[in-house]
Amino acid sequence: MNNKQRAYLSGLASKLTPILQIGKSSLTPEVIQAVDEALAARELIKINVLKNCFDDPKEIANTMAERTRSEVVRVIGKKIILYRAAKKPQIELPK
Repeated sequence: MNNKQRAYLSGLASKLTPILQIGKSSLTPEVIQAVDEALAARELIKINVLKNCFDDPKEIANTMAERTRSEVVRVIGKKIILYRAAKKPQIELPK
């Protein structure tokens, strides 16, 4: 994914509200499964890392992306944006 595509997806994600929150238990198998299901349904999701989670949001994002075969679009503060193209993509990325 190039910078132009990241910027495009980040712009789309700015309108989204976070659909998942990660708390003090950090990444559990249930959270990974919920992220995987959300990506299958939506392609682009925003996740909020709560203040009581002591893990680094960038590390959480990279681990989630690896386990769900998705890509980290951006990590801004405690907000994570993930993208995974669907079999029939609804979001058309710029080239």
